[in-house]
Amino acid sequence: MSNDHSLRNYAVITGGYWAFTLTDGAIRMLVVLYFHQLGYSPLAIASLFLFYEFFGIVTNLVGGWLAARIGLNNTMHIGMLMQIIALIMLTVPVEFLSVTYVMLAQALSGIAKDLNKMSAKASVKLFVPATQQDEQSNPLFKWVAALTGSKNTLKGAGFFLGGLLLALYGFQSALYILAGSLFSVLILTWVLLPNDLGKTNNKAKFSQVFSNSAAINWLSAARFFLFGSRDVWFVVALPVYLTTSLGWDFEQTGAFLALWLIGYGLVQAFTPNLIRGHKPNGKTAQLLAVLLMLIPAGIAWALTSSLAPTSVIIIGLSLFGIVFAINSAVHSYLIVQWADKDKLAMNVGFYYMANAGGRLSGTILSGLLFQYYGLYGCLIASSLLIGTAALLSQPLPRHQI
Repeated sequence: MSNDHSLRNYAVITGGYWAFTLTDGAIRMLVVLYFHQLGYSPLAIASLFLFYEFFGIVTNLVGGWLAARIGLNNTMHIGMLMQIIALIMLTVPVEFLSVTYVMLAQALSGIAKDLNKMSAKASVKLFVPATQQDEQSNPLFKWVAALTGSKNTLKGAGFFLGGLLLALYGFQSALYILAGSLFSVLILTWVLLPNDLGKTNNKAKFSQVFSNSAAINWLSAARFFLFGSRDVWFVVALPVYLTTSLGWDFEQTGAFLALWLIGYGLVQAFTPNLIRGHKPNGKTAQLLAVLLMLIPAGIAWALTSSLAPTSVIIIGLSLFGIVFAINSAVHSYLIVQWADKDKLAMNVGFYYMANAGGRLSGTILSGLLFQYYGLYGCLIASSLLIGTAALLSQPLPRHQI
């Protein structure tokens, strides 16, 4: 594949991923705000996203196998189509919007999100010629970091978009706008992308989704604990703490978390520049995890001191976001770099299954630990989970594989 075609295909994949990510962030904010207006309790609203997280585990496991059989472009487009259906499902009259019904719509959206993410990230390796992946330029690292970082930045922007569309057009019209826009992108990417992207020559067996690569298995295990460490205090505990203990209103809390996510994505995108001249390996991931482990513990200690809690949270969360973003970008590069080209989609799918499992476990622990031990307990748990990720990073290769 020529460099011009590689760049064009990367741009198409990235554009499709951006469009999907905007709708993903927007639909979450629409659901949270609209059902809050309808009088749903915070616990009921949180439960609406339970299937969204759970089905990410199943989707990544099955999605890699499916992509190996039908092509990454097709799984990406299936994800877009499922997101459009999920958006349309929510346009029914309000009396039909029961908790169970919305949970099913969110389950479909969760499946769509992970199909799209797995397809986009696995595709990048196919566009970078192996001859260009050297120590100096390392375009694969740059391309993966740009895709990953821009996704998180745009998801934060999607939070703002969802609130804006709800204010300007109302719930149902906002959903129609998002569905119509994503359908236009689906048609465009369908026309522009090659049909057999990531499809293997031999029919993939489902048993092959479980990686037999030690490096990928250790990296996936570390990823599980890494993302559990973030969500154990970020998903439930932090928003509740900001509103109840610090007295922030919903708008302040939502805007702060959205801005944090945007900044987090920008750091991810610029990670190759931040560690310029160094090609990441297993040691890089481990050292970053050790550094990250100190931050939640430091925040927990600072909250028990005489320091202003608002300043502690803002500064601590900013430091956590910077180091976590760099660590996450390194992880995202390593899985694409180490994945076997013949099993690319399945290796990446297996890895993101672990990622989804960590998110789900962290979300559950966040509510449980906060209820009994407050934010302090969640922060200590976060440090312990990161420490586990650091230990699991010890066997990772320190060289090119």
